[in-house]
Amino acid sequence: MRPGSRTAGSLTLLLLINGVTACADLVVKPPESDLNMEDFEAVWNAVDTIYPYLEFKQIDWDSIYTTFRPRAEAAHGDEIYRVLHDLLYQLRDGHVSYTTPGGGERYPWIPPRRLRDQGLYNPFVVRGYFEKDLQLSPNGKIEYGILPDNIGYIFLADFHKDYLIRDFPAVMRSMSATTGLILDIRQRVGGDTGNIAAVVSHFLTEPLPWFEFIYQGEPIVTTPCQPRGSSPYTNPVVVLINGLTFSAGEACTEMLKQLPHVTAVGDTTGGGSAGGTISDTGRHILPSGKRIEIGTLDLRRYDGLPWEWLGIPPDIRVVQTEADISTGRDRQIEFAIELLING
Repeated sequence: MRPGSRTAGSLTLLLLINGVTACADLVVKPPESDLNMEDFEAVWNAVDTIYPYLEFKQIDWDSIYTTFRPRAEAAHGDEIYRVLHDLLYQLRDGHVSYTTPGGGERYPWIPPRRLRDQGLYNPFVVRGYFEKDLQLSPNGKIEYGILPDNIGYIFLADFHKDYLIRDFPAVMRSMSATTGLILDIRQRVGGDTGNIAAVVSHFLTEPLPWFEFIYQGEPIVTTPCQPRGSSPYTNPVVVLINGLTFSAGEACTEMLKQLPHVTAVGDTTGGGSAGGTISDTGRHILPSGKRIEIGTLDLRRYDGLPWEWLGIPPDIRVVQTEADISTGRDRQIEFAIELLING
């Protein structure tokens, strides 16, 4: 799906969280070799110009500038990474990242629900509910099978690239005779709208408007998501979610929740709706060559609120604990099975 009239660039709901880096092992270069103040000003200005949730999060960005500028002035060489790390942390946004030479992307902040639920999904525990081995799609990113009582199960690894566009139709054909379906999108990273549509379209009997996209305070015109094929899946569907479900996974959940035969089960998602970018507007190369990434889109649930911080709540909350997982139980999938059998 492409935004309508705002821009010719592609729209991407960007990725996720790999972990927090404490920046403890940075190499300090001679102070004359750096562009620390130029980098600091560039980061602050980028956030001030494009970040959509300063007001929503009640962040006084001008005051933060006053606080952090002396730290930037005192930083020598790569010490500036500590300053930029702490500066970007103030946004408390799971999409915001910076890149270090040879060190990959660093995310200053991890959503609390992601931390809470990081040990509450285990694929080996899930496989214990099947009588036969689960199958893998050609790219290995979709795991699927049939549970007892003819209930289908699909686990999606992520929404990146175009593997869902290519492989999801065949997986759904294998589910056509099931009496119900579990779509597991716990532990999701981000992706793009084309892959979201590739999933949602198989459950539609009529076009479904997208949630709201806002860029620089103005709504973006979008074309509704269209049904795919002549045989949509209309039997009961349970979508499993938790705090690890994030970004594009949340977008997919929010759309599926609008359908009468879909029920979201589990726990509230991680809360990351500022990850979208229009073309490369959120990707910045700083004067020194350092890179940062900041979301530019304000994405809204169907109730008009962003899912940034708030997440997507389940229709039915089912609490799962690490003790459950350690004893080989997945209470959320058990509840989904029971719901699909007994209604």
